[in-house]
Amino acid sequence: MKIILGSQSENRKQVLLRAGYIFDVMVSNIDEKAVRHDNWYDMPVLIAEAKAKALLPRIKEPALLITADVVTVWNGELREKPRDFEEARAFLTSFSESPHPIECVNGIVVINTETEAVAKETVISNVWFGKISNEFIETLIQEGGVCNWAGGFTLLDPRMNACVAKIEGTFDSVLGLPLETVEKCLEKVKRKREKWKKRKDKVK
Repeated sequence: MKIILGSQSENRKQVLLRAGYIFDVMVSNIDEKAVRHDNWYDMPVLIAEAKAKALLPRIKEPALLITADVVTVWNGELREKPRDFEEARAFLTSFSESPHPIECVNGIVVINTETEAVAKETVISNVWFGKISNEFIETLIQEGGVCNWAGGFTLLDPRMNACVAKIEGTFDSVLGLPLETVEKCLEKVKRKREKWKKRKDKVK
C-alpha cells in the first residue's frame, strides 16, 4: 500500500529515506500555531491530527498516511519554530551549555485511509548542547534556515550535531520523526486492515 508523508519537513523526509522507504509527500499547509492546548505535551499529536484532517479529502486511493509534529520545551518554556531571527538567536544562545535538557516532544499519527484505522503516539527525547559559539549562531542566522525548525535547530546540520553533548532517546526523535514508533504505528494500522478485510469478506 502506498505510504504518504504528510509533511514538508526535510528532517522527516530524510528519516524515511535513510530507512529505505518509498513514499509520496503531501503538504497540509495548515496554520500550526492555530492549534493550541494548555498541555504542551498533548499539542504535537493534536497538530498532527489537524494535518491529517486537512490531507484526507485529497487522498483518492488507499494509502498509509503519516503526519507528525514536534515542539521543544526548555526550562519550562514552549519553543516551537522561532517567529523571527531574534527569537531564534535567543533560543540558541540559551541552549549553549545549559543544564536544562531540550525536550523534543513528537506527536505521530498514522492513518490507513482504506479502513480509517488510526494509530497515535507521543515520544519525547532529550538533548543537551555543549558550547554553541556566538559566531556560529550568527552564521546560522545569516544562512536563514533557523526559523524552519522547532527550537531553531536541526541535527541534520553536522555543525549543529557536533555541538551536542548528550541525547536521551533517539536521534530520529530529535529530528522530528521517531522511526521505531512510526513503524509500530504502521504495523498497527496494517493489522487492523487484515481484520477489516476478513470482516468485509464475511459480509460478501
